[in-house]
Amino acid sequence: MDSRQQKALLIDPGQRARVWCKAPGCPHELTDPESKRRGYGPVCDPEPRTGYDRHDVDQDPIPGL
Repeated sequence: MDSRQQKALLIDPGQRARVWCKAPGCPHELTDPESKRRGYGPVCDPEPRTGYDRHDVDQDPIPGL
């Protein structure tokens, strides 16, 4: 055998790369697509996250109230 033989890969090439939170000292792995896009976990994210975009709808008052 050749002494310069290539070593085996330690990760499965079919899996996606693991992403970690970029906040200083945070050991959390990011699993949520939104977290991976932003680079921060839900706890460390400097911008608040909401599940929806808030918008107010003009409505007529309810009669009798």
